[in-house]
Amino acid sequence: MEAEKLRILREILGQDRKSNDERLFNCPYCEHHKPKLSVNMEKNVYKCWVCDSSGSNIYHLVRRFGSYKHRQIWLQFEEETDYTSFEDLFETKEKEEQIIDLPKEYISLANKALAPTGFMARRYLKERGITKKDIIWWKIGYCSSGEYENRIIIPSFNENGDVNYFISRTYNEGYPKYKNPPVDRDVVFNDLFVDWTSDITLVEGAFDAIVAGSNSIPLLGSTLRMDSHLFRKIVEKDTSVYIALDPDAEKKSLKIIKNFLTYDVELYKVDIYPYKDVGEMSSEEFQERKKKATRMNFNNLLRQSILA
Repeated sequence: MEAEKLRILREILGQDRKSNDERLFNCPYCEHHKPKLSVNMEKNVYKCWVCDSSGSNIYHLVRRFGSYKHRQIWLQFEEETDYTSFEDLFETKEKEEQIIDLPKEYISLANKALAPTGFMARRYLKERGITKKDIIWWKIGYCSSGEYENRIIIPSFNENGDVNYFISRTYNEGYPKYKNPPVDRDVVFNDLFVDWTSDITLVEGAFDAIVAGSNSIPLLGSTLRMDSHLFRKIVEKDTSVYIALDPDAEKKSLKIIKNFLTYDVELYKVDIYPYKDVGEMSSEEFQERKKKATRMNFNNLLRQSILA
C-alpha cells in the first residue's frame, strides 16, 4: 500500500530523495528549486520548510495537485471514516434531512422550447452573465404565476436526488427580492452534484455559487454553525475549502475559518474586495482570485483578526 501511494506522489510531485524516515519532494505550493517538501508516509503528514505549507493528511496533496484518477486510486487505500463518532464530536444528534416540493408552477428554463412567459426570466439571467450551461447545471427555472410569480427558482437536491430547498428571486423588481420556502435552511445545497474528493468553494448565495463554479456551495447566509449538516460533512469528507464570503462579513468569515481550523480542515481565503459579493464578478476573474487565495492557518487567522 505504501509503495503504491509513493508511486502516486511521484507521478504528481516528481522524483524524491530519502532522508531518514521522510521523502523530500519539490514543493508544489512555493515551487522552490530544491526539494523542501518533507513527507512522512508512516505518520501521514507533510511540511514545506520554505513556505511552511503543511498538513496532517497526505491526501490533501493528492486532492489538490493530482488528477481524478490519482484521487480515486489513493482513496482505495484510505481507512474508512468512523461516522458514528461525529455525534459525540459535535455533541448533538443528527437531524432527519428534509424533503420538499418545488412550486407546482415551476417551469424549467433548460427546455429548448421556451414558453413566452419565460423570456423575461431568461433575459434577466443573461444580463447577470448566467449562461445556458449554468442554467442546465443548476436546473434553474421560473414561475409565471402562483405564490412565486415572476421569480427565478434555483432548486437544491440532496445526495439522493430529492429537493431539500430552493431559492426564489424576483426578476421584475418585485418585493421582496428573495422569497424562500418556510423550511429549515440547514441543508447541503445541491449535495447531489458536489464532488467531495475535490476542493469546494463556500459562498453566501446561490448566484455567488453560479459564478464561483460547479463545486461551489452557498451557505444561504454568512454564517455556518458547527452542528450544521454542511460543517459536519466537510469535516467528515476531509475536503479542502475555499472561503469566499462578502467583504462586509469579514468577522463572520474569520469565525468560520477558526472553527474549521480546529478540525484541521485545509482552508484558503479568497479576496473579493472591492466587489460587494462574488455575484458581481465574472467567472474568469473569480477563478483568477481563487488561484491567489491565501492558505489559512492560526497565524494568518490572528493577523487578519487584528485587521478586521
